[in-house]
Amino acid sequence: MAMKGNPGDNRTRSSVSLFIVVGLCAFFYILGAWQRSGFGKGDSIALEITRQTDCGIVPNLNYESHHSGQAGATVDDSEIETKVFQPCPAKYIDYTPCQDNKRAMKLPRDNMNYRERHCPTEKQKLHCLIPAPKGYVTPFPWPKSRDYVPYANAPYKSLTVEKAIQNWIQYEGNVFKFPGGGTQFPQGADAYIDQLASVIPIENGTVRTALDTGCGVASWGAYLWKRNVIAMSFAPRDNHQAQVQFALERGVPAIIGVLGTIKLPYPSRAFDMAHCSRCLIPWGGNVDRVLRPGGYWVLSGPPINWKNNYESWKRPKEELQEEQRKIEDIAKQLCWEKKYEKGEIAIWRKGLNADSCPGRDDSQVTMCETTTNPDDVWYEKMEACVTPFPEAKVPDEVIAEELKVFPDRLNAIPPRVSSGSVRGVSVKTYLEDNKLWKKHVNAYKKIIPIIDSGRYRNIMDMNAGLGSFAAAIESPKLWVMNVVPTISDKNTLGVIYERGLIGIYHDWCEAFSTYPRTYDLIHSYGIFSLYKNKCDIEDILLEMDRILRPEGTVIFRDDVDVLIKVKKFVTGMRWNTKMIDHEDGPLVTEKVLVAVKQYWVVDENNSTSL
Repeated sequence: MAMKGNPGDNRTRSSVSLFIVVGLCAFFYILGAWQRSGFGKGDSIALEITRQTDCGIVPNLNYESHHSGQAGATVDDSEIETKVFQPCPAKYIDYTPCQDNKRAMKLPRDNMNYRERHCPTEKQKLHCLIPAPKGYVTPFPWPKSRDYVPYANAPYKSLTVEKAIQNWIQYEGNVFKFPGGGTQFPQGADAYIDQLASVIPIENGTVRTALDTGCGVASWGAYLWKRNVIAMSFAPRDNHQAQVQFALERGVPAIIGVLGTIKLPYPSRAFDMAHCSRCLIPWGGNVDRVLRPGGYWVLSGPPINWKNNYESWKRPKEELQEEQRKIEDIAKQLCWEKKYEKGEIAIWRKGLNADSCPGRDDSQVTMCETTTNPDDVWYEKMEACVTPFPEAKVPDEVIAEELKVFPDRLNAIPPRVSSGSVRGVSVKTYLEDNKLWKKHVNAYKKIIPIIDSGRYRNIMDMNAGLGSFAAAIESPKLWVMNVVPTISDKNTLGVIYERGLIGIYHDWCEAFSTYPRTYDLIHSYGIFSLYKNKCDIEDILLEMDRILRPEGTVIFRDDVDVLIKVKKFVTGMRWNTKMIDHEDGPLVTEKVLVAVKQYWVVDENNSTSL
């Protein structure tokens, strides 16, 4: 039976068609014009689709679109001056503002304080563009990037010498090769993970999220990926030059970080598994808070099996014996049950709830105050206490097995939502959010058809909410760093982890804990509205430029008034941009601004545009 449409149907279809065609033209014009850096797959795709799409017949998009609810009202941006940002000096190629080694050397060394975040003052901030090194190229696509990194992108050979016998990294011509070895697994991460999988349910989706402390070049996380486990790796910026930078160039999630005096920037009960190889850090209660009930803790290296190894380690057996005794005592206090010890590997499992620890002497254990929010961690001091299990009356929160296996976990109702633990988030709002972001991502795919092709491996969502953008775009070809701003009115990062995704708390008034040029695509939803009158829009955009790769893409979604200002700023930052109407039509005040960072590198005169 034929259905009669209303008079607006044709206009609606025309609007949608125009949205798709204009979006394609806009994106492939700016991408095709600048995709020149070498190994990226986007070059030929962009140029071919640009050739096939007759952009000349499409009317110019009015990106100063109708807004404020009134058709015909436009934004006058003529009074906004375009500031041209200059390149920073060449010495800042690998500048990490909040982990600056020169500043760190002046700070206290106790408990790794000097390796923690120490951000520049307003007067110390740079207001220039961080250049790429000479010869920089787009990283290889995954999975080749797991094994090879272009030398020009991180030109540091020290680890090839320091870790030569441990099979971390090798230098071959114009690339670094990563054989998959590590300090505790010189024969390769695969065999090491096989040994862990004999005890831990790694293969069936029960274990999805993992934490790797002191990760080196993140080979453990890199080889877990093919088993559908996503690892959050971290290591300090120290004398092991560029280890986190190598991890991110390989396409492995990682941040600069250390277990020191400040709590880790993750929610409680976040990870199904935590790992430390040659763990030279005070791991105990620091890891227990972020380990899910029923989760697994893996410790390899000294002092495990000290009786057979003290001579090769060249350490007194009495000292190693005391270290292992302390570890065993801490594990008992935390209600961790040892499941395995063989060779230099030991595995414990955290209890499911308070009833899992009937033999613990609570008089010997300092419990954290129940009035303290275990997810309130941003710049909060580490406490020498044990985080209590959630109340047993909410079993979904305290029994790890209640989480579905991955990938079913991705779109199931997270326990924190079903229990009402997140203020303002119900099952209904969660499902509506999922539906909305599937719609948004479908619109993005019409603008950027290569968004999930593998061209973009390292993706960041600056204002992740419930993680629905990441869920909608989820693919084995990419991963998303879901950032929950510390000023958000809803603390949703725990929900994100319960979906089998990863993320971090961060305040965008400060620099992110990563190296320059580590993300291929950045998604920015409502960030500038959120941070209005909190900090300078210029500082946030310069930080985005720092962490975005040359020829990387940014998708801004915000109110048109905000995006007009953003467009003015980024025009002076060597970005090409195009404003696109909301997928529901031009009368919606929320718009999409797509930007591509131009390719340019440092030279003898500091920098040049290529």
